[in-house]
Amino acid sequence: MELNSPVRAIHQVPAAEGSYEDVPASLDPRLKAALNRRGIARLYTHQVQAFEAVAGSRNVVIATPTASGKTLSYNLPVLNSALRDASVRALYLFPTKALAEDQLQELQRAIEETGAEIGVFTYDGDTPQDARKAVRHRANVVLSNPDMLHSGILPHHTRWARFFENLRYVVIDELHYYRGVYGSHLANLLRRLKRICAFYGSSPRFICCSATIANPRELAEALVEAPFELIEKSGSPRGEKYFIFYNPPVVNRQLGIRRSYLKEARRVALEFIERDLQTLVFGNSRLATEVLITYLKDACERGPAPAETVRGYRGGYLPRERREIERRLRDGEIRAVAATNALELGIDIGTLDAVVMAGYPGTIASTWQRAGRAGRRLGTSAAVLVASSAPVDQYVIEHPDYFFGRSPEHAHINAENLEILLAHLKCAAFELPVREGEKFGPHDTGELCHFLEERGFLHHSAGAFHWTADSYPANATSLRAVSSDNFVVVDITGEPEAIGEVAYSAALTTLHEKAIYLHEARQYHVERLDYHDRKAYVRRVNCDYYTDAIDYTHVKILETIESQPMAGVERVHGDVRVNRQIVGFKKIKFYTMENVGAGNLSMPEQEMHTTAFWLHFPADFLARFGEYAPAQRQSGITGLGNALRTVAALLLMCDPRDLGFAIGEEATATFEPNLFLYDVYPGGIGQSAPLFRLAPELLRKTAELVAHCGCEAGCPSCVGPAGEIGERGKEVAERILAELTG
Repeated sequence: MELNSPVRAIHQVPAAEGSYEDVPASLDPRLKAALNRRGIARLYTHQVQAFEAVAGSRNVVIATPTASGKTLSYNLPVLNSALRDASVRALYLFPTKALAEDQLQELQRAIEETGAEIGVFTYDGDTPQDARKAVRHRANVVLSNPDMLHSGILPHHTRWARFFENLRYVVIDELHYYRGVYGSHLANLLRRLKRICAFYGSSPRFICCSATIANPRELAEALVEAPFELIEKSGSPRGEKYFIFYNPPVVNRQLGIRRSYLKEARRVALEFIERDLQTLVFGNSRLATEVLITYLKDACERGPAPAETVRGYRGGYLPRERREIERRLRDGEIRAVAATNALELGIDIGTLDAVVMAGYPGTIASTWQRAGRAGRRLGTSAAVLVASSAPVDQYVIEHPDYFFGRSPEHAHINAENLEILLAHLKCAAFELPVREGEKFGPHDTGELCHFLEERGFLHHSAGAFHWTADSYPANATSLRAVSSDNFVVVDITGEPEAIGEVAYSAALTTLHEKAIYLHEARQYHVERLDYHDRKAYVRRVNCDYYTDAIDYTHVKILETIESQPMAGVERVHGDVRVNRQIVGFKKIKFYTMENVGAGNLSMPEQEMHTTAFWLHFPADFLARFGEYAPAQRQSGITGLGNALRTVAALLLMCDPRDLGFAIGEEATATFEPNLFLYDVYPGGIGQSAPLFRLAPELLRKTAELVAHCGCEAGCPSCVGPAGEIGERGKEVAERILAELTG
């Protein structure tokens, strides 16, 4: 490999033969016949292991690679039981409605091939009201999502009495998705589910499926609070794959500026498209994905494929648009798709030849999951990771052994997060009175219930705590830690027409007035954002720029949990309040990325209580750098924070987006700043305490990162661009690191 070559590594994943076993003798003959009609005479070894574990009434977690036949691993035991006992009920939980709809079609095909009458239905927010009663009474298998279980099923469990009395299986697909705050919510939701089941006299078995993570059994056991059997050795065959690490060339070595990773990702994708290879391009954000779609469609106007065969795909598209794109991908009508992580999950989109990732997805696990979308059947495939200038991207791309030589990350949850725990205890009390001495997970509920009683939510009577508030607690709690309300995007160019949806949290940055909203390479100017009705009114425009929001973050210390002096500064772990506000926006020109304008905004402030690790810099420590002006010292601390955040994510093996960074100042007469790294989830999920313990190693590795970067004054790959962090920022950051690690 040439030192200056943009291709930093080529890793070959060799093909592997399948490992098979005979179909279990206890499998219903109708299922055997259905498998034969599909040309399946034998099963993969892991499918047989899963069948036998479930038949033995054991909880099982299947953690085999993408496209290894995990769906059949849980469908076979569930359908086998339903064919033998018509009263059997099963609940399938998927993280998205799209995935549930996709799996519904697969399950219906399997049932049709048996010739049996087994009721299978989705039950989510899109299920018509007049159809819901039929689902409750006719379904053997209900496909839903945690959000619907939380707000639409458990609070109305009396309508589902027959279902819960006979609930034999709970299937949790895409288990790896439930990390962080969403997983912490799911753990408490499953406590409520098991409580309802116990009330109706059932005790279901759990079948979980996960992509490759470091701790699938540990995660399953943390979520369900029960022992699991792990199946992780795959028996499925695997095609050959080439995994390429690509680092865009440096165009200004002094400033450390590289070619745009989005334009380079487009160039790589076009190489595949020109060779008629069906290609999936991943962006790490909604904005990056829409810019990629624009670039690909522009290129295809001049060849190599018709522009209409290049599409975008993300969560904000309307369901009918997403279903059409999925179908056309499977049928081969679409040659390329630019997508967010909405296509990272196991939706059936057929055989793909190549995957291009524009930017490191944030974790080893997500990167392998995306790469696995190519070559889902036998044959050679390719995956290309195109690095951005972000420090974590540069570290991974220049240290291929870090990626290829390490196991994927551990998925962590914190089911004992007090904010989450109390929210679900309220919901549990609404569903059924909480008896004295009753446990919710490992907790005795007495103290918490008395706390809720004092605040008027519960009333103690006849040995139990009863819900007395007028509110509906499930509506007050969103499992995804943001407002559950979406904004509908309405195009008013002609007749008003809904063209998409945007989550509340994202709406503040993408649908503010004067923003350019991008949808399938079309630009829309946001005329008005209606908070009351949750609608954004947009008008079609033709412009050569997009907008990017500017935010301001303020962190206030609420409580210090631990603190310790360290090399003249103080390292601290504690509780903080984070206030974030969108204060303006920039206009960024396509292709050149020039800033061609800006505007001010006054948006609602968002407040969050969470946990943080921080460094406190006393005045006497900063006096050691007296040759630098106060503004230059501030620049150095800002640059240090940028680098620390990157290394912290690598050290914790977490997604960099799980950590926020801010600089705060103590209310003193002298300049005594705090450098905060905080959990971006309300209540925190346990990232800051390890950083407190690992602070010396964190600083040492950060010093190595900054020292080994070849730029002169700062760049996106270390402390941040010199023009953003300020004059002499890198120099001061290196001096501070030398003091802290010397």
